[in-house]
Amino acid sequence: MDPLPPPRILVVEDEPLLLEVITADLEDAGFAVAPATDAERAVAMLRDGEPVDLLFTDIRLPGTMDGWQLGEAARALRPDLPIIYATAFSQTPPRPTAGSLFFTKPYRSAAIIRAIRSLSGGESPGRRP
Repeated sequence: MDPLPPPRILVVEDEPLLLEVITADLEDAGFAVAPATDAERAVAMLRDGEPVDLLFTDIRLPGTMDGWQLGEAARALRPDLPIIYATAFSQTPPRPTAGSLFFTKPYRSAAIIRAIRSLSGGESPGRRP
């Protein structure tokens, strides 16, 4: 029996260094990462049926959509998709939904990894039913 693929995290972050760091940390923790630098690309990935088990998005993003709008669009496409939001500053009040968490920057990668595991029912990479 082949092992299941690791959970795939769609990470949306427009700061290249932060995207690189969180991608490396998540991959080191055993997750697969699909990176995107704006909400429009992330929505296209979801719409195209890319396998995604959790969305991790910054709030302030370039383009026409912020992270809150991305979360709403993602949930319209995949109603049960867990979401983690993160921001250092946002002019709009937080509007997380059920099955989502909110972090302020700077955050520790270990806290994000624990949050991913809690939102995914405690599953470990490669151990999904």
